[in-house]
Amino acid sequence: MTAIEQTEARPRGTRLPRRARRNQLLGAAQEVFVAQGYHAAAMDDIADRAGVSKPVLYQHFPGKLDLYLALLDQHCESLLEAVRAALASTTDNKQRVAATMDAYFAYVEDEGGAFRLVFESDLTNEPAVRDRVDRVSLECAEAVSDVIAEDTKLSRDQSMLLAVGLCGMAQITARYWLGSGRPIPRDAAAKLISSLSWRGIAGFPMQ
Repeated sequence: MTAIEQTEARPRGTRLPRRARRNQLLGAAQEVFVAQGYHAAAMDDIADRAGVSKPVLYQHFPGKLDLYLALLDQHCESLLEAVRAALASTTDNKQRVAATMDAYFAYVEDEGGAFRLVFESDLTNEPAVRDRVDRVSLECAEAVSDVIAEDTKLSRDQSMLLAVGLCGMAQITARYWLGSGRPIPRDAAAKLISSLSWRGIAGFPMQ
C-alpha cells in the first residue's frame, strides 16, 4: 500500500496542476482527520494544513463529507489491492495465508494512519461511510473465499464464512498489535497469526 505523503503547511499561492493539488488536499485532509476525527476536523484546518484558501479547497471538494469519502474510497481500495496482491503472490496456500496476514499488518502499520479512517471512523452512522467500510470488508473476504472454494471441497457459503473469519482475525489482531505498542516486530506478529490461521484452514481437504 502506498500512503499519501504527509504534508507540511505550505505558503499560499503556490500553483499546482489540478491532480497534484487534489492529492495535496487529500494528504492534508488525511492528517487532520486521523488526528482529530471527522467531527472535530474543520475545513479551515484542512485548508491551513494544505496552505490553500478555503475557496481553493471547495473547488475540489464541495464539502467535508465529500473530502472524507474521497479519502475513504482511496484507502479502501488500497486495502483490497493489498489483499488481492497477497493472494496472487504465490500458489502455495501456506504462503498465501502468511502474505494475506502481513498485508493487514502492513496496512495498519502505515505511518499515515489511514486504517483509522476505515476501521475506526467516528462517522460510521453515516450510510455512505458504513457502506464503504462494509463493502471493502466483504470484498476482501470474497477474494479469500474464492481461493478457499477453488482449492477445497467446501461450498461457497462455507468458504465465505471461513474467509470472513480469517480477514476479521487479521484486522483485529493487527489493530491490537499496533494499539498495544507493537510489543513484537511486525514480521513476527504476522507470522504468529498466520501460523494460527494456517493450522485451522489447512485441515480442510484439497480438491
